Amino acid sequence: MNLKKKERKLTPKEQKRKERFELVCETMVANGYSKTDLTVGVVTANVMAILIMAPFMALGLWIFCVAVPEVWVAFAVSDVGAMLIAMIVLIVMHELIHGLTWGCFAKEHFGSIEFGVIWSMLTPYCTCSEPLKRWQYILGGLMPTLLLGSGLMAAACLLHSLFWFVLAEVMILAGGGDFLIVCKMLLHKTKGTKAYYYDHPYEGGLVVFEK
Repeated sequence: MNLKKKERKLTPKEQKRKERFELVCETMVANGYSKTDLTVGVVTANVMAILIMAPFMALGLWIFCVAVPEVWVAFAVSDVGAMLIAMIVLIVMHELIHGLTWGCFAKEHFGSIEFGVIWSMLTPYCTCSEPLKRWQYILGGLMPTLLLGSGLMAAACLLHSLFWFVLAEVMILAGGGDFLIVCKMLLHKTKGTKAYYYDHPYEGGLVVFEK
């Protein structure tokens, strides 16, 4: 399987963000900063998400089985439609949480937050047009999984609900791309005393400018 990132046709809004981003890159490099690409392709993120999040999903399964050992007979086929609708809502909430968290740290707050969809992969995304500190970017990246994954798992155990357990597992899996990006950030060795973390305007991940 070829996991290399491929060029895709950008929407008009994405094209504008690309032009603005390229200007920022040129300015930063001209001012002596080195640029490090920490982006990841959608296909790569989707494949790696399963590997990265499998231990967390297994932990959630173990916790649920211990807390609610008798619930497996309680799942009804009629719940499937409601579950699909809930998944769509939760995926939207996932991106909103990214935006809300990063917006709290950005100077222009939510004016710096934009949303988009990679239609070829049916993948929504959130992007921040301002540089963030390392810990701010990481917190915004992990927050959806921490809130939705952990929160729904807790609700599933308290309510003895297989319905909410399945949704919790889906939300944990949905955070795989975010965890992959955070892992790349943590493994990246800083090259200077100054660092600016810019979210990529239309791809998953970010670039780091350092000197």
